[in-house]
Amino acid sequence: MSGISPPTSPEDGPDDRVMAKPSLTLTALPQFPLVEPGADLGALIASACAGAGLSLAEGDVVLLAQKIVSKAENRYVTLATVEPGARALELARRCGKDPRIVELILRESLEILRCRAGLIIVAHRLGLVMANAGIDQSNVGDGGRVLLLPEDPDGSCGRIRNRLRELTGLAPAVIMIDSFGRAWRQGTIGTAIGVAGFPALVDLRGVPDLFGRRMEVTEVAAADELAAAASLVMGQAAEGLPVVIARGAPYGRRDGDAKELIRSPERDLFR
Repeated sequence: MSGISPPTSPEDGPDDRVMAKPSLTLTALPQFPLVEPGADLGALIASACAGAGLSLAEGDVVLLAQKIVSKAENRYVTLATVEPGARALELARRCGKDPRIVELILRESLEILRCRAGLIIVAHRLGLVMANAGIDQSNVGDGGRVLLLPEDPDGSCGRIRNRLRELTGLAPAVIMIDSFGRAWRQGTIGTAIGVAGFPALVDLRGVPDLFGRRMEVTEVAAADELAAAASLVMGQAAEGLPVVIARGAPYGRRDGDAKELIRSPERDLFR
């Protein structure tokens, strides 16, 4: 990109608009173990890297599926323990969902935005606009359990990053991803819901284009773009590849967070 020099350091560079060399590799860690509550994800990632013959390098980004973080943090809820209230019962009748799951959706949400058969769109307590508050029943085993999002995805990413620093001497950026639908497109896409050590949003306003004209409105959802790329190699079903190492990710580094990507309600034309 014209007018932008390579970063002098991959860690907390002075300008997150700085582009790295144009090459990106994505490596899914094979044979990653099933995650149980209390698991040390930093240690599991370091061990999986060693088992794959991969050493973390400066500037790497570790992308991990939200589900393994929720499992490690024991965000399970057994449906038999959930007592739906009157609002949950009424909303369940309208959308044809299990009233217990609707009760959990209400507990996890700030606002119900849309409701149709089989689907509730909410403003999650984290600020995310998403389907069914991110409550998941796939790949959680039997036993009538569901899995909630982590309490603090940015904090989770920061803790994993610090643990990797302890174990390897390096502090790769960490991004937690989940699958989201979009208001104006079909299908789901990998989306960043937690970030540490990476600019979630990159402001390119003022950067010259190919012809020297300075851009006026462009902001890049860099963490989302990387999340979508990692999702391609993670897969969505029984692949069992919840961790991806990205090498060569563009832009300088700073300690961003996923909150940068949340559009305020007054600027959200779809609400």
